[in-house]
Amino acid sequence: MSQHEEHSEGAGPFTTRLTWRLVDGGTAVWESRLARKRGLVAVRAAGEPEFRSRRADSVSVGRLRRLNDVAAGAFTVGGALFALGAGVAQFGSGDATGAWIYCAGGLFFNTGGYASLLQAINAPRRDSEAGALAARRWRWWSYEPTRIDWLSTFLLFVGTLVFGINLLNSLLQGLSLHQVNRLIWAPDMVGCILFLISGHLALVEVCHGRPGVRARDLGWWIVAINQFGSVLFLVSALAAFTRPATGSVVNADIANWGTLTGALCFSAGGVLQFFERP
Repeated sequence: MSQHEEHSEGAGPFTTRLTWRLVDGGTAVWESRLARKRGLVAVRAAGEPEFRSRRADSVSVGRLRRLNDVAAGAFTVGGALFALGAGVAQFGSGDATGAWIYCAGGLFFNTGGYASLLQAINAPRRDSEAGALAARRWRWWSYEPTRIDWLSTFLLFVGTLVFGINLLNSLLQGLSLHQVNRLIWAPDMVGCILFLISGHLALVEVCHGRPGVRARDLGWWIVAINQFGSVLFLVSALAAFTRPATGSVVNADIANWGTLTGALCFSAGGVLQFFERP
């Protein structure tokens, strides 16, 4: 690699890893998830055989740590509440109680989704000359669809909002079968699809291209577990469709168990996320 030359990796228009030569002859490697989650960039000085991690400034590190704790805690609690709501629906006697538990869990999912988006928005940016990460001015919102981390977390957040519409509509009484499918089931399906797309982009980000298995990477385990949870949510949503001819759902047991196990995946992913921090 010649001086100032850059080598990028990723998929399509997205760059997930970038390697470049520093002015002093050293080499720096920036990875999207590593910089966003841990505030780190890898640097190898000229003549040295191994890379060393270089941490971002204290302001950026503090932001990432706080946002990570909020997101991890929100998904842990939100997943647990969703699992509890599914358990009540499966084994309890009152659907209303389960619906309110779902709504509480949905608020935590909203919080976790927005905290994840804020982490992407305020992640430190690379300084090519210094081979370091530089802080940015705090922002509550940005529009950066060409960044894979922003797009993944944005779709995740929108998915939690769509689930919120589904959960609020589930509290309505006296809905016809058509209204149940349109106001409750349809938003549920849209939310599941958004979660799956977000999870796929997260896998591309952590794998720097085609999704694969990276058993030694904590970030991969978090993304993979959450993506498996999204698949279970989709199975649950498909099973929860109300047949117009009979007025009954396709399979209530699959719908409840899919939600319960999928929610536990998100809760487990939230617990693991506590350890993926600066």
